Amino acid sequence: MRAQRILMVIAVMVAVFGLVDSGYLTIKHLQGSYVRCEDDCSAVLGSVYADGVAGVPLAGFGAMAYATVIVAAVFAASGSTIGRRILTVMATTMAFVSLWLIYLQAFVIHSFCRYCLASAAACFTLAILVLTDWGLRRRVRSDVSAIG
Repeated sequence: MRAQRILMVIAVMVAVFGLVDSGYLTIKHLQGSYVRCEDDCSAVLGSVYADGVAGVPLAGFGAMAYATVIVAAVFAASGSTIGRRILTVMATTMAFVSLWLIYLQAFVIHSFCRYCLASAAACFTLAILVLTDWGLRRRVRSDVSAIG
């Protein structure tokens, strides 16, 4: 049980990193400010894919997702089943969206953004943490059923 709480604390820390990263990009996008990075990075952040939907930049959706993950992980750490389920759905979805965005960077835009890759790394880390938590929970359940 303690290991699972530690995993949730790590998930919160990773999500805070992701929130800062995507929050920074969202603010810069909404301000129309230039993000200081290489030409490749600027090509990605200036692409049509960064514009998002309904005036909300793509990074804004990432910031909202990370905020949701933070809340869900805090609830999961306190034993909430609903928090754990929300965290699982969010982390998995974010990892798949990150795969799609990396595909776009590699094969459509032909440039990579270090901020975007950092966010993808955070998403993959969250997915790994959720998978590890699932494995630990499954192991605990099988140990309990073997005893009883």
